[in-house]
Amino acid sequence: MACFLVPMGLGIITMMMRKVFPKKWHMDWLNIMLWGAVTMLALEHIAHGEIILYPPFLTAGLFEIMPEMLAVGGPMAIFSVTIWAGMVLINDALIYKKTTEVKVQTHQKLGHI
Repeated sequence: MACFLVPMGLGIITMMMRKVFPKKWHMDWLNIMLWGAVTMLALEHIAHGEIILYPPFLTAGLFEIMPEMLAVGGPMAIFSVTIWAGMVLINDALIYKKTTEVKVQTHQKLGHI
């Protein structure tokens, strides 16, 4: 019904704050993942008739929406952030390894090692 609102809220926040975070954190990766989750969840709900394209848009009330947001939207947002964090850590490790190898090769060529 409205589980897509959780990753949407997080996506809005991260889009507004992306200039605050260091470039090496690749906030665009996180935003792409969050908006992909929003799109997937919203399309699924449209297909099942839980979202309509005219007011009130949602076919369920607040008491039906909140448990789904907590049970589906929250884990989807947490999963997206976790995968993004893993991607950033792996990327940093690969860049560190590559720069270390370049430094070693440079020192070997210069005869320092």
